[in-house]
Amino acid sequence: MRLKSAIGIGPAGNIGPCLWDRCDLSLTDYGYRLFVVREVRARLYLLNPASQCVSEGPVHSETEARLNRDFHREYSSEASIRKYTKNTAGNGISYLLDHDYGDIYLDFIEKCIPKPKLLKGIRVWEFGCGGGMNLVQLVSLLERRGITLECAYGTDFSATLIAAANQEAKKYLTPEQREKVRFCEARNEDLVEDLTKALGVPQESLLGSFDFILGVNTIRYCIRLKTDEKCAKGIYNLLTDGGVCVVIDMNNKFPAFRSTLKDWLTKEKLAYYLPTLEEYKRPFASTGFELLRVDNFCWIPHSAGPSLTYVMRTLTPLLNAVAPSHAMRSLVVSRKNGHRSNEV
Repeated sequence: MRLKSAIGIGPAGNIGPCLWDRCDLSLTDYGYRLFVVREVRARLYLLNPASQCVSEGPVHSETEARLNRDFHREYSSEASIRKYTKNTAGNGISYLLDHDYGDIYLDFIEKCIPKPKLLKGIRVWEFGCGGGMNLVQLVSLLERRGITLECAYGTDFSATLIAAANQEAKKYLTPEQREKVRFCEARNEDLVEDLTKALGVPQESLLGSFDFILGVNTIRYCIRLKTDEKCAKGIYNLLTDGGVCVVIDMNNKFPAFRSTLKDWLTKEKLAYYLPTLEEYKRPFASTGFELLRVDNFCWIPHSAGPSLTYVMRTLTPLLNAVAPSHAMRSLVVSRKNGHRSNEV
């Protein structure tokens, strides 16, 4: 069956858009899917999720160094700048930041942060911020919602993307908003230490001071390198009592990520591994967070154009009813113990 763009439904209930220019799709037994992209043939085995877990034990130092070099090279490229900045990222992510993602952020901010604090000013941090468009959009959403922002920090290990993020802030934020936003280099596994150095402030001024921390498409790299618990502990230490963390990342049950097939052909397994929902929540649960929401959601690709965004918005209710666990994104919302909530 030759497809230009279609919804594929597998015998295991796997559902998702096949978004390649030329794609032959044949479905075999449970858990398998054969894609032919352009003239390249490759078998992509989607195994039972229970068998896809990253192996136990630390990542070998040579493997870790190689993966870090590869990640740094990838996220210092011009392609990454285009992928993670507003003008070129795609209509899909722009829609999501205003709707699906934005609705989640605002919902938990308004439920979990006391109203006096919302009026006085909240402190926000995005780790793995890439080109900054997520945090920049959140700053605008907060202002439109009447929520006061004290400050917002965005951190990423890529100096190239941090430079792009600063340009995003200059382009899309007002001068008053820009004064409250800082983008700095910091690794996810060393958030406190790296931002302390970047800002030239004592750790005590950061610890326990943030009301809302978020990360989109970034925690999976920590899971691959076995630094996810260290990242979660850093987030826990940065949050105030009752502070909230929202993590959104790629769902391993979604069968048709273009990047997954490309990486399967060109990279070692650990470099393209997608965690299970259980693996996404595990570091937060083990660190002592209260889990507020753990599920899968969203059927709109970040890179979708206007037409595909419209189609997937229309199909979302049907897809949610038929196969909710196979949506594109995994979501973990957690709260540091010490309730200050308005509703939750």
